[in-house]
Amino acid sequence: MKIRCVWEHNGNDSILFADNFIGAFARGSSKDLALRKMPLEVRSYLRWKGDPAPDSLEPEIIQEKRSHLTVSDADSDVIFDTEREELSFDEYTDLKSLALKSAQDFLTLYRAIPDKDKSCLPYRATFYGQVPRTASEMYEHTRNVNDYYFDEIGVSADNEGTISECRERGFAALESRRDFLKNTVCIGSYDEEWSLRKLLRRFIWHDRIHAKAMYRMAVKTFGVHAVPNVFMFDI
Repeated sequence: MKIRCVWEHNGNDSILFADNFIGAFARGSSKDLALRKMPLEVRSYLRWKGDPAPDSLEPEIIQEKRSHLTVSDADSDVIFDTEREELSFDEYTDLKSLALKSAQDFLTLYRAIPDKDKSCLPYRATFYGQVPRTASEMYEHTRNVNDYYFDEIGVSADNEGTISECRERGFAALESRRDFLKNTVCIGSYDEEWSLRKLLRRFIWHDRIHAKAMYRMAVKTFGVHAVPNVFMFDI
């Protein structure tokens, strides 16, 4: 089976996103390294979803975005060609359910960390400031994109309560608009293009990238048996 990859890169640094496994991604210092990682990423992603994996997975690049962003730190602004298309109600329902499952699983992982303010990771700065080191910092960062993401498509939302609660309220506000399935492409902050399809993918991807970081940190800090691998990461 083909993994349809969107390749975003700045020089050699690369992120691959799968447009047929929404939220799955691989990073690398080169395109080839990211491509080699992609089949393993998709297999763990399918285990997390509860879906069987095909016998073979072969990545292919179907879209390229040359970026000025710090791709090595997972800064991204690409919109997929497929993210410009209208959604059916069934498609929306499936993707929304996955985005809510992702939020709930992220919350489950966070709550399982023995000490949410302890970390063995060194301090490191990126384009958006200090990299979150502790479970508390990672959780707050991941939850607090909720209002930003919804606002990019013109929906008023907040970051109150848990990551699951504020995301559910955002979707409820979205669904109050009669034409939300038209998937209008909006120009958001920094002239970045957004759509509902992109928002759904970005929530799942953003959860996944920070859940990987949280799980790795917890394993290094507390030991492999101290936290549940709720996202089924192969790390």
